[in-house]
Formats: sequence, C-alpha cells, structure tokens
Amino acid sequence: MTIMEKARELGKLVQESEEYKALAQARTESDNDEELQEKIQHFNLIRMKIDIESGKPEPNEDKLNKLNEELMTIYTDVMGSDKMVAFNMAKERMDSLMRDVTSLLTAAVNGEDPETFDPSACTGSCATCGGCG
Repeated sequence: MTIMEKARELGKLVQESEEYKALAQARTESDNDEELQEKIQHFNLIRMKIDIESGKPEPNEDKLNKLNEELMTIYTDVMGSDKMVAFNMAKERMDSLMRDVTSLLTAAVNGEDPETFDPSACTGSCATCGGCG
C-alpha cells in the first residue's frame, strides 16, 4: 500500500470521526438558518461598503465610523447566535484533531516513533510543535 492510499484511508477515517460529524451537522444547521445567513450577507455588504469608502482618495471618516459600528454590531450578533457558537466549537474540536494528526506526521518525518509519540505532550520546543491545542 502506498502513502497516498493510506492518506486516503486516513481521510475516510477523519470523515467517520465524531469531530467531523459534529462539524458537518453544525455547518448544515448554520447554513440552513435563513436569519443567520441574512445577517452574514448583511455583514459582508457592510464590509464591502467599508472597503469602497476606505479606497476613496478622501474617505468620509464619519461614514466609516458609522459603518464600523454597524459592522461590529452585526458581527457580535452573528457570532453570538446559538448555531454559530455550536459551529465554532465543532470547528475548534476538528481543528484540534487535525493539529494532532499533523503533529504526529511531522514527528514521524523527524524520526520519532509514531507508535509512541503523544501529540498532546508539550516538549517545550516550539520548533517541533504542531501548535498548542
């Protein structure tokens, strides 16, 4: 079996994991929430308006301040929604799993024993670290 065949097998296992399933469910729920999606679209529209105003030779600072205030209000509303909170928590768990996998693979490439390597153990050296989980 080749490395790429094993990588595909690993990809399938990742998709069978509870972390992946929770992320997929949270993504679907947030994508299907019309009110949340409208708020996200509104956020993106305000961001574009800020970019346009900022790109002008003489941007209107009052207009920019009002747009930035509106942007922060919408951002807080979006990020505080139950579905977005659930999505972010599921994403963090998935990201943590992927950091551990990457850390283990990196350790193996650096000559460590993949059977005994503990990706959650901090060696104190950031040079060999896949990132704090």
